[in-house]
Amino acid sequence: MPELFESTSINHMTVKNRFVRSATFEGMADVHDGACTPQLTNLTAELARGDVGLIITGYAYISQQGKARDGQLGVYEDELIPGLCQMAEAVHREAGKVVMQIAHCGGNSFAMPPEKKALGPSALVLNDRLCAAMTKEDIAETIEDFKRAAVRAKEAGFDGVQLHGAHGYCLSEFLSPYYNRRTDEYGGSLVNRARLTLDVLEAVRAAVGDDYPVLIKMNSDDFLDGGFNRVEMVQVAGMLEKEGIDAIEISGGTHLSPDKYSFSRVTGVVPEEEELYFGEAARMYKDTIG
Repeated sequence: MPELFESTSINHMTVKNRFVRSATFEGMADVHDGACTPQLTNLTAELARGDVGLIITGYAYISQQGKARDGQLGVYEDELIPGLCQMAEAVHREAGKVVMQIAHCGGNSFAMPPEKKALGPSALVLNDRLCAAMTKEDIAETIEDFKRAAVRAKEAGFDGVQLHGAHGYCLSEFLSPYYNRRTDEYGGSLVNRARLTLDVLEAVRAAVGDDYPVLIKMNSDDFLDGGFNRVEMVQVAGMLEKEGIDAIEISGGTHLSPDKYSFSRVTGVVPEEEELYFGEAARMYKDTIG
């Protein structure tokens, strides 16, 4: 369709077309510290060279506690900024735009040392290990880590940031009643379960300014009994709109979801009627949010 090739804007970021490369895990960052490598920079530049208007990086961990996997991109300390600058500059040389997805893994860590526990909203067994419930201090530290990561991304020249609120990672876990069994102000009602995501958005927005694009990727459905669903997704999207989010990307599934609904699916040719993931959720969003 012609509109796919037309320019569009997200906040003050102008994108030359509507083609967006969604975040994916490349596994090309330095396995020790998450530093951006020439291999990862070259891959990102190649996407821009292929006329992908907007590139969203693979999830970048905001703290050591929030690291999900080895080979994951890191944005948890200032020393990583020079390498990240090279990635942003490489995309800009090809007339593309690049947004950094910033993430905390929550309880879904595959890189946590045996002597440490992953942290999520509630104490659960995930990945055959006990995930501990975050304290109020842990929550405050996580909000601060998201804020500092966003500031680093802006300093490194990225055109915006995307909060990772999907796939059973930290923000997604807090949104989901399947993972979130808390009884304080961060658990129970949807308003309470959305509190961490909204607190992160508020902190990030205050740090990067009103004219810097802040996006979010969030689940439309966990595809779990008792999990986050499409009706709640639309309600949270409305909350985010009121608090100044610039764009929402709809996804779905968690590490615990059935393979058919996993956020990571087998690639290949599929029937035309199966090409559009989360179509019904997208229609619900469009009808409600606009």
